Amino acid sequence: MKFGLFGGATAQNNKQISDSQNYTDFIDYVVEAEALGFDSTFLVEHHFTGMDQVSASINLLTYLAAKTKTMRLGTGVVVLPWHNPVLLAEQATTLDLLSNGRFDFGIGRGYRDYEFSGFCVPMDEAEERYQECVTILRKAMGSKERFSHHGKRWHYDNIVVEPSCVQTPHPPLWVGAHSEKSIREAADNDFSLLLDQTSAAPLIGERIGWYKDQLAKKGKAYKPYSIAVTRAFHLANTPEERKACHDARASFLLGINQAGTRSRGVKIERTYESVCAGTEEHALIGPPDEIIRRVQELRDVGVEYILMMDVQWSFKALRTFAKEIMPEFKNPPRKVAAE
Repeated sequence: MKFGLFGGATAQNNKQISDSQNYTDFIDYVVEAEALGFDSTFLVEHHFTGMDQVSASINLLTYLAAKTKTMRLGTGVVVLPWHNPVLLAEQATTLDLLSNGRFDFGIGRGYRDYEFSGFCVPMDEAEERYQECVTILRKAMGSKERFSHHGKRWHYDNIVVEPSCVQTPHPPLWVGAHSEKSIREAADNDFSLLLDQTSAAPLIGERIGWYKDQLAKKGKAYKPYSIAVTRAFHLANTPEERKACHDARASFLLGINQAGTRSRGVKIERTYESVCAGTEEHALIGPPDEIIRRVQELRDVGVEYILMMDVQWSFKALRTFAKEIMPEFKNPPRKVAAE
């Protein structure tokens, strides 16, 4: 199995409602993760939250490209309707070049309505803007020749995107999907797949099956590690530590709700109790032996790549996972002597 990170950094060390730490500490955390054997980091993109979540994920990943050597660097995700696709393609190819082909390009339509309103982009245009942007990105990143494009939203004449990508035809494109229809569409479009934090293992297994089945119907081979499942991660060896983990995750999720409510004037029904119940059901939480059991449940349904989000960004938990949990899944199975 492969293991990576999911989340991002913040400009302020606001641990009450933030999904991460100060930028400098976060960079150190990623560098430590690479040294410990983690395979990737995927950064979010969010705007106008008042929580200092990452807004310029490609910029931060470009800096991380200079601080790392082997770790893959992903966006989870860049919301295409808000971006000029050619300028975005130039940023992506530059990151791919500087990282020597380690960029994973996660893209999406967006879902927070106050972010759309902040950019003065109607949310009901998200789908059409997304689809046109995907078409332009593929053309821009995948060709060294000049091209023109005249669509509904974007017009370009006789342009070429520079620099060229290291990966061919371009960095892998990743999308988040939930329904059977969207997952089969991802397979049709050769997208890698990001699956969510809160679905139970049997449903995750069913979604993996849809993706692989659709590839087979199209005569395409499944690429190993092209599906990543995100899970909250909380190392907790005592009841007190478990309670602290619940508090941290609840503060993070309820803080997001509050940011949305302030921006939209809409009340979101989510309580501390419901967050804790969800964490117990879906997160990688507990002491190492319990987390091993939870990872095994995912592996049993076909998961081979997990992205972990620790809202406390604990170096101690990261090291414990690498030393006591990861070897159970990254090394060949241990042989048991016959009695």
